[in-house]
Amino acid sequence: MNFSYSNKTQIQFGEDSIATVNTLIPTDKKILVIYGGGSIKKNGVYDQVCTALKDHAWVEFSGVEPNPTVETLDKAVTLARDEKIDFILAVGGGSVIDGSKYVAASIGYDGDGWDILTGDHQVTDAIPLGAILTLPATGSESNAGAVITKKTTQDKLAFMDPKVLPVFAVLDPNVIKTLPERQLINGIVDAFVHVCEQYITVKTDAWVQEGYAEVLLRNLVKLAESYDQRDSSEWRSNLMWTANQALNGLIGTGGPQDWATHMIGHELTAHYGVDHARTLALVQPSLLRNQLAVKKDKLEQMGTNVFGLPKSDTLALDAIDAIESLYNALGVATHLKDADINADEAIPAIIRSLEKHGGVALGEHQAITLDVTKAILKSAA
Repeated sequence: MNFSYSNKTQIQFGEDSIATVNTLIPTDKKILVIYGGGSIKKNGVYDQVCTALKDHAWVEFSGVEPNPTVETLDKAVTLARDEKIDFILAVGGGSVIDGSKYVAASIGYDGDGWDILTGDHQVTDAIPLGAILTLPATGSESNAGAVITKKTTQDKLAFMDPKVLPVFAVLDPNVIKTLPERQLINGIVDAFVHVCEQYITVKTDAWVQEGYAEVLLRNLVKLAESYDQRDSSEWRSNLMWTANQALNGLIGTGGPQDWATHMIGHELTAHYGVDHARTLALVQPSLLRNQLAVKKDKLEQMGTNVFGLPKSDTLALDAIDAIESLYNALGVATHLKDADINADEAIPAIIRSLEKHGGVALGEHQAITLDVTKAILKSAA
């Protein structure tokens, strides 16, 4: 168990914590506030940001899409350069925060920012950013990763660099009171799969990481089962904190990680615009059944320690069934046809895109080839 772990994001957690932004950003910084479609102006978050920044110089950029596109973000980069911005405040969910990371990393680069995503440019510098989270799901508010889409070519790629790790993240459970149900459900599913990608691999000696992963999974099962209590402060707070902890880097240390479900899911989003979390649910159960032989030990461990299933010869399969039932109980589809995706058309397109993006050997064993992916998608049809 050898690893290096550091997470320097300061977390400001609790109701009415947006006001603390006033003390978290030096007043000599010129700030670019980046947000999405404008919901923050309806739920009171924008007004709270304005109050918190009353002593600061700032400008704003709106319109960052779900699954943020480089075409939109490059406009923010231009604005940031013109305004001589030296701090970014992302106000939104994972898409806004991911997009803000791209902007922070691109401002000082003379070339095409997309080079960061393709790996043709390694980030050498980035301006600091903070985040006010409005949608708990991705954990982007305290990790160093971002996923960006190039709309013109239907490419969806990721980059990771510690230079774009947010300096601080404000997590106020009050702000998710007005979220649509679809987004709350997406948050549960997204966080659940994030934990699974780091947990359902092989048995390790990392007792802390495995045990904590199981705690987070049990929390998410409880949140799903108590979804009718989503208006309570307790429920909102636990979703927000659990989703954050699911992908802040801790539980993935000291052992192998998978992420094949994400790589395949990204292509479904790029081609069909399906919500990120829902692409994961479309792929994961079929992928786990396909990879049963190599994931059997951890699936059995999960079945016992997360779902409380009795030991049996079918325990690993029962655990997969429990995962699928969890999604279905939330109204989330686990087959392409239920998401109105024609498998005969989709599968060749997804395989071509994976090949283009180098996704030819996925999973913790690098054993999910394009042929294996094709079989997974066929079983998910």
